Amino acid sequence: MFKTLILGVITALTLAACNTIDGMGKDLEKAGEAVQKSTK
Repeated sequence: MFKTLILGVITALTLAACNTIDGMGKDLEKAGEAVQKSTK
């Protein structure tokens, strides 16, 4: 459940923060790193 919450928050932040394709790529990269850190 905690992972689902984190993914939901990251998704919401990513969608709110990215206005360009370049920005979206950077946001998705950060989201991936955050997920990897949360699973360790």
